[in-house]
Amino acid sequence: MEVTRVRGTCDPRPHCPTLYRTDRETYLVQGYVVTDPQILAELDVPDGESVVEVPVKLIEGAP
Repeated sequence: MEVTRVRGTCDPRPHCPTLYRTDRETYLVQGYVVTDPQILAELDVPDGESVVEVPVKLIEGAP
């Protein structure tokens, strides 16, 4: 899989919430893992999936 960095919240540093695009017509999101059981239960997250939290500014204005 080819991964291209689209934008991050603390450019140019790489260790913060970041949005990537793949050559498989998908996006990857680097963010803070949500571990609160109440939130995960409310979202009904199935096995094999995870939830990450990212700042609004990472998504706003993204292509």
